[in-house]
Amino acid sequence: MSVGPAEMGKASLTISAVAVSPGKRHHKRRLSGKETMATKKKAGAEKAAETQTKAGTGIHAAVQPSKELGVIVGNDALPRSEVISKVWDYIKSKNLQNPENKREILADADLQKVFGREKCTMFEMNKYISQHLTKA
Repeated sequence: MSVGPAEMGKASLTISAVAVSPGKRHHKRRLSGKETMATKKKAGAEKAAETQTKAGTGIHAAVQPSKELGVIVGNDALPRSEVISKVWDYIKSKNLQNPENKREILADADLQKVFGREKCTMFEMNKYISQHLTKA
């Protein structure tokens, strides 16, 4: 059976049968034209993000930087994501990335207090920063 172009745009509610096991049939409702799977997923994702942000959990949870890290990011409690962003802003403003290997950070006097060494990779940086953060 073929469907013409005029009938393709119409949204309708149809019931289709799906075989579950021999002798039993399971009915499944199709989504209407306005109610798509994408809109349902988007609504669920927005609700979850709002709940997580309000709760201040995970990366959004406030952390208190140590005195050494406070020189770079400030002494106020911040979400971990903001701490990392401010450290990167500091690194870029002072041009502390190795020009030959951008993944390597050449620490100045303030960063050496946080890292405990003269240079580290961007992957190691989070490990050293986390040692200077406590829950607020």
